[in-house]
Amino acid sequence: MFLLMAAVCSPAFALHSTVTRRARRSRRSHFSNILYHPMFRPTHDSLLRQNEEIDRLELPRIQDDAELEQLKASGELVPIRESEALRFDPRLETSRRYCRPWTADFVKDLSEAYYGEFHTSIQVNSAVRTVQVQHKLRRHNRNAAPESGETGSSHLAGITVDIQRRGLSREQIQFVEQYLLALNNQSLVEPEEERHEWVFHIMVSDRYEGWRALNVASAQTQPEQSASAPAAETQPASMITQEP
Repeated sequence: MFLLMAAVCSPAFALHSTVTRRARRSRRSHFSNILYHPMFRPTHDSLLRQNEEIDRLELPRIQDDAELEQLKASGELVPIRESEALRFDPRLETSRRYCRPWTADFVKDLSEAYYGEFHTSIQVNSAVRTVQVQHKLRRHNRNAAPESGETGSSHLAGITVDIQRRGLSREQIQFVEQYLLALNNQSLVEPEEERHEWVFHIMVSDRYEGWRALNVASAQTQPEQSASAPAAETQPASMITQEP
């Protein structure tokens, strides 16, 4: 009788357990979807645009540490400077806290604007990568971009940084989104808000240098203008003809 009852109850218990697990996963997924309402969703087209910019600039996809060190020595890659407005994820190797000069300028400007608004620093989680590093990353992160092809990671060219999004308040996220929107509308940056890693993945065009020079001069002559968000250009620069 005991064995009979056990046989009858076991499938029911297994079914109840499976349904419970599914319900819990469903609730977690629903809660996650509530929190994830990005302005810049990762897309295939965004990856294409990032790689088109790399090709326009005729930049190499950095293969290994030897090539990385050569680019540092030549000044084609510059260090991102830590400050009261900018910190690094401690896991990011010192040797990879580098990027193209215009990307470093962008990070400096964003961090200072953010610090001026919230009196706290932003965090850089990732900057330049090599093909070797990207290949290893894809082994444990199925969402990472490939190390080659038309949708390859733009980190490989040193024009992209990842800014920590996890832990920011809704107000802080909206501030960064609006800051990026002003530049994206002028085709100066190509941002994505990654869900798996919870970062702002931001590719910066070299045309940011010219835009920055004009706006820094403008800000000096108009000190009363707010520096919390980039000013709009009257004649936007086009980065590329026509998601990280």
